[in-house]
Amino acid sequence: MTELNIPRRAGPILHFRGHSDAGLSLHVIVVRPADEDAPASLSVSGDETTPELLTEVQGARFWRYGVTLTAADTGYAFEGQHYDVVTALDGDLRVGFVSCNGEEHGDLHRNMADRNAMWLRLWEAHRTSPLALLIQGGDQIYADEVTDGHPLTDDWPKGLKKAPTTEELADLYGYLERRFVDRYLRLLASDQMAPLLARVPTLAIWDDHDICDGWGSLPEKVTDSAIGQTLFAVARQMYLLFQQGMVEADIPTLFPDPTGASLGWRHRLPGLTLLAPDLRSQRQRHQVMGPEGWSMVESTMPEKGDQTFLISSVPLLGPRLSIVEGLMMLMPRFQKYEDDLRDQWQSRAHRKAWQRMLREVLRMRAAGPVTAISGEIHLATRAEMTCGEGVMHQLVASGISHPAPTKNYARGLGLLAGLGEAPLKGHPIRILPLPGQNTRYIAERNFLVLERQGGTWEARWHLEESGVTPALVL
Repeated sequence: MTELNIPRRAGPILHFRGHSDAGLSLHVIVVRPADEDAPASLSVSGDETTPELLTEVQGARFWRYGVTLTAADTGYAFEGQHYDVVTALDGDLRVGFVSCNGEEHGDLHRNMADRNAMWLRLWEAHRTSPLALLIQGGDQIYADEVTDGHPLTDDWPKGLKKAPTTEELADLYGYLERRFVDRYLRLLASDQMAPLLARVPTLAIWDDHDICDGWGSLPEKVTDSAIGQTLFAVARQMYLLFQQGMVEADIPTLFPDPTGASLGWRHRLPGLTLLAPDLRSQRQRHQVMGPEGWSMVESTMPEKGDQTFLISSVPLLGPRLSIVEGLMMLMPRFQKYEDDLRDQWQSRAHRKAWQRMLREVLRMRAAGPVTAISGEIHLATRAEMTCGEGVMHQLVASGISHPAPTKNYARGLGLLAGLGEAPLKGHPIRILPLPGQNTRYIAERNFLVLERQGGTWEARWHLEESGVTPALVL
């Protein structure tokens, strides 16, 4: 097992913690080598805040500043540089959405300028018209290769040792921890991502590649094994640390589920409710969420008149995948893709859960419009579900750095979408082209910008080859 030369420096990185009459609450994370002193104070309008040592992992110390910015503040100062932050959130507003930041094999060996080309475009879009918030919708890293090279996991998810010793599992934990830390820090410190993350607060929900490909849709004998649970424990620790800026002890005060069984989150900005169910922590082959995950969804009722963004790491509205799923099970050479289909709401195994979630959407829609926002499929698309006299929109932006699939793949999926789907009687779902496009799925790397102007929300996709789409009014 080769030792990694792990970078141990990143930040500042902003994490959204809430908005109230007092202002915008943030945690600012700075990563420095363990042999360095604590970083300098952070200043907001002349008032200085000293950092707390959050944790130390693999020779990297994570320092956290807790700050609140009022609408009169323009940002913060750190180490001689001023960072502008949007602090007035009650009027016109811009929100970015990204997902699928990587690829399954060789991700860190790619040319970073090419890999992160769409991150650079997002940074340029922010410089032109600043974003107040960046939502990350899943697969913020691709951890598929972190298991390579250790004797317990080198053939993951096959050939697992049935009874590893405590010492072997401890060694595996440290090995996986090193590889996760290396992967996260290389990305967060990259020239294309770092400037944006220092100025735009983020909110992130995880998906399977933040753990491993197909987590929760793999056989339970794999995920429930001692080795599988060690992998999940490390991935969870890293998700909390790098994507939420927190540690386990923070969960009771920072997540709706104080037990941490579900890591879904819910926040409110003026006129906007954000709801992100955790579709991974409690996922099994016949379960999308457990009681704690459903409890957060079912207890959510947006403020009257709010726009609600429901962040679903896999698309909530989609084509009739059960047909493909059934055909694949008849052809042994395609059965290896079963977990990819099992990951979807539209899987035969999850149909009742899918209907349950759609009913919750209809309930929330009584308070105001609900828009589902998703990633996961490495394509850009949109959908509508009929809701009484109106529709619920779904916006899919997937693949800010993941290479786009072939255009033939996108066409084939578009043909399948033409069959239609209606999991709830009287509420048909239609997959539709993006504004300005004539096919249902666009095979280009992309991200999404949502903008509120004069109380009206619009969405625009930024496509790598086709450019920015015309606005879709929500």
